[in-house]
Amino acid sequence: MTRPHIEFIQSQVLPWQNGLPGEGRSNVDCKVLSADSENGESSLIVRYPKGWSRVVPGYSTVDEEFFVLNGEITINGMAYGKYSYANFPAGTPRNNMSSQEGAIVLTFVSGSLQDVDGEAADGFDEARLVARVDLRQSGLRNDFDLKRTPWKDTSGMGLTNLRIDPETLERTWVIGTLPMNGILKAETHPVVEEMYLLEGSMAGNLGVMHAGAYFWRPANVLHGPYGSRSGCLILFRSRGGPLSTDFHEEGDFSWTPDHKPILPPELEEIGGKPWSPAAAY
Repeated sequence: MTRPHIEFIQSQVLPWQNGLPGEGRSNVDCKVLSADSENGESSLIVRYPKGWSRVVPGYSTVDEEFFVLNGEITINGMAYGKYSYANFPAGTPRNNMSSQEGAIVLTFVSGSLQDVDGEAADGFDEARLVARVDLRQSGLRNDFDLKRTPWKDTSGMGLTNLRIDPETLERTWVIGTLPMNGILKAETHPVVEEMYLLEGSMAGNLGVMHAGAYFWRPANVLHGPYGSRSGCLILFRSRGGPLSTDFHEEGDFSWTPDHKPILPPELEEIGGKPWSPAAAY
């Protein structure tokens, strides 16, 4: 995986562009959160316009994992509203796709996506299919794996696994915390960790992240400690194998850390300054 270390950028400052990377779905817009220049993998925010549709039966050439941030998209007659999730392996049949009122969808693709008419010659890996999870209906559970995660006290936190790959054990999950909560130790992971902040804000060693913040962090990078005054809801992904956590004593926590994100040169100008949401009053 050759993606640059991005930690962190507010998606609000990224530009919209027409179509998906690799010229897929030219009739939608997207923001590129991060991308692999070698294999075409990317993490995107996709904007489906009101009335968008694809009515020809077909399939996508790569894995497509998505989480609806707003609006609704319908695939094979199944509606995916806000905070609905699915993972479609390459070749998953799609008889129809549409969005009557439009949708904003956090999307992860395993290569340059192309929608192809007809039936995939090799079918698809049904064991990796997650047809639909609606977080609003299922809510946050207590899916903490204490054998892999050495958190002794998970009170004030909830975690729901959306997907665990049966072969690689890569996973996608959502975690939520109550206000004035945090993990007040630095940590490392042996795999890539990717994050999108859905709601709330979180203070860490590189600044204060607000809803819409995103990072792609390579393996074994020391990070944290973290805390959230407001409480927060976060979507995470692990890449390159199962996630485990090692805690470290290094690092002092601050509610008002300096803004010092790690960004590739092309993002420094737009992401190098602190960003704040509009005032509540």
